[in-house]
Amino acid sequence: MTRYLTTLALALAAAFLTPQVKAEKVMIYREGQLVNPTDVAAVLGKTRSVRLLDETPAAPAKYVSAAAAALAKTSARTPLLAHGREEAPVDASAVSLPVRFAFDSTDILPAARTQLDALADGIKLLAPDSIVTVEGHTDAVGSDAYNLELSRNRARAVRDYLVQHHGIDASRLKTVGYGESRPIEGAEPTAGVNRRVQFRGA
Repeated sequence: MTRYLTTLALALAAAFLTPQVKAEKVMIYREGQLVNPTDVAAVLGKTRSVRLLDETPAAPAKYVSAAAAALAKTSARTPLLAHGREEAPVDASAVSLPVRFAFDSTDILPAARTQLDALADGIKLLAPDSIVTVEGHTDAVGSDAYNLELSRNRARAVRDYLVQHHGIDASRLKTVGYGESRPIEGAEPTAGVNRRVQFRGA
């Protein structure tokens, strides 16, 4: 009986002391969707989204699960929040863009530049000493090693674009590649939605 009570006590202690892992919330923009720089700054800087005085107020964005984001076929212009309900963008921990590159290349296609330009405007709203991590992700087509290297190179290409075209200090932008190891929840590993670049405040 003593052994049973001791085991039960240890199990209860472990349950209460083990930190609860929360699902990460990611603001997911679809291709061609307008990126709001103040929302980007709110997520990356963990500050409240403050709109510029000359801006017209925007309607609150709706956020849905990442599975719905992967399967969405609408032309809605609001970003999707993985694992979220209708919450403010500041509740997200990262911003995901479907940055398009030339096939088997790190050349950023012109279609991706509008979103990257708006993201750069959001980074410029952050404190001058803030750091942003640029994460490269791929789908599962190809070998693990190939995808890992491709994701690293594409993250660097995005960093270089932000430095060269927007004057953001390179020391403020860290890069990392995850290859195919972190697909969007609910999406097939080979789905195109997994080919993305994510940004998070460091």
